[in-house]
Amino acid sequence: MHALLPALQKGLEDLGLSLTSDQQAQLLAYMDLIAKWTKVYNLTAVRDANEMLTHHLLDSLAVVVPLRRELAKLALPETSPVVPLGDAMQAGGPRRFNLLDVGAGAGLPGVVIAITCPEVSVTCVDTVAKKAAFIQQVAATLRLTHLKGLHARVESLTQPYDVVCSRAFASLLDFTTWSKSALASHGVWMAMKGKHPDQELLALPQSVKVFHVEQLQVPGLDAERCIIWMRG
Repeated sequence: MHALLPALQKGLEDLGLSLTSDQQAQLLAYMDLIAKWTKVYNLTAVRDANEMLTHHLLDSLAVVVPLRRELAKLALPETSPVVPLGDAMQAGGPRRFNLLDVGAGAGLPGVVIAITCPEVSVTCVDTVAKKAAFIQQVAATLRLTHLKGLHARVESLTQPYDVVCSRAFASLLDFTTWSKSALASHGVWMAMKGKHPDQELLALPQSVKVFHVEQLQVPGLDAERCIIWMRG
């Protein structure tokens, strides 16, 4: 058994998140891959395994329940190839949601979302080639066929995504401006932040509508966290 499995399971319980044993194993295998690659490529400044569990894994897992809620609420046009979760299951198999993780780095939260939400196709985009290559390696190693790493600038992307997310990537203004061409007309931005970003919110143009600022409680992490939910 992985040494951190009990701590992960306690964190999942605190988050109200139920995952299969296979998903739990994938999350810990992913964390081990980060640790292995970081020795060579410096993917993250966090090296301690326990700290990596709280600061990276549980921090990213904290968005899964809110994300599932927003996916279920998405009012999508009839012409869309994607339908809300409940309708998709009734139709005899989920049509996929598409999520773009901007400035994904080591794949947080994109890889975590791919593991915990198999109905979501996740693309992790980064301007650093070795980071995109790492995501590709994770996808191959963990057999996540709905995950891919992409070496590109987000401004160059025009495929519409249902959700465009970021974690400690850039200011809200820069994030929404750079990724606007990748956001579907019905889509939402999900920006993970630390403290409530008052000044960043004031800098947003009227074309960006903030519809929810959601406080998060990350198990084992004594720090402020929130999600800024926006529409274009």
